[in-house]
Amino acid sequence: MLAQQRQSAILELIRQRGGVRVSHLVSRFGVSDMTIRRDLEVLAERGLVDKVHGGATLAGPGSAEEPGFAAKSIRQQAEKRAIAERAARLVEPGMAIALSAGTTTAALAARLAEVRGLTVVTNSIPVADALHQNPRADQTVVLTGGLRTPSDALTGPVAEEAIAALNVDLLFLGVHGMTPRTGFTTPNLLEAAVNRRLIDAARRLVVLADHTKWETIGIATIAPLAEADVLITDAGLPHEAREQVGEQVGELVVVDAD
Repeated sequence: MLAQQRQSAILELIRQRGGVRVSHLVSRFGVSDMTIRRDLEVLAERGLVDKVHGGATLAGPGSAEEPGFAAKSIRQQAEKRAIAERAARLVEPGMAIALSAGTTTAALAARLAEVRGLTVVTNSIPVADALHQNPRADQTVVLTGGLRTPSDALTGPVAEEAIAALNVDLLFLGVHGMTPRTGFTTPNLLEAAVNRRLIDAARRLVVLADHTKWETIGIATIAPLAEADVLITDAGLPHEAREQVGEQVGELVVVDAD
């Protein structure tokens, strides 16, 4: 097989699976590790794939590209449900908590209707809506003002100043991506600033991130991995990634999706 034919076949595999490991390609095509790595380098230079440790994934969007809330809400639904259910177990009656914007945090909000005496601070319109749909007289929802982003987050000076005056027990933070080098990231600079304010206001930080966020990088870093007291993810996160993350976060919780 010619190099160009092999590279086309590799690209098709990555498109089908979303990503492949070098070891799998070596076995499949019967060539050396070095040959496969050169093939991936060629594909990466053409902007068709992203090289990651031990393999490659299909090239993702730019680091400043921000999908809308509706588009994100249909992705990894089972994983997000499982993560949200596990996160809800951390919430106790009488707590003051904060939920950042995000589809996983919105899934969590829908599971908080039974918690007595809860105060929820959020800069997310969908999170506030989820709590409004299941109102409790003994719950308080504080929705910041601010500028609305494609992910339905409220950002800017108004949101930041509102959060700066508050203190909460837990922050549940949704993120766009995470890597050991860049930490937890977002494609929106204004949202990153608000999320950092939320972190400052919280006694403990709980990050909710399904496995697709691994090796995804947004333009702005929210916090290093080590700042997370708990990271809740799903079983799709590769074992190698679990080892890297587990060395940095306070506690790594892996859940099985339905």
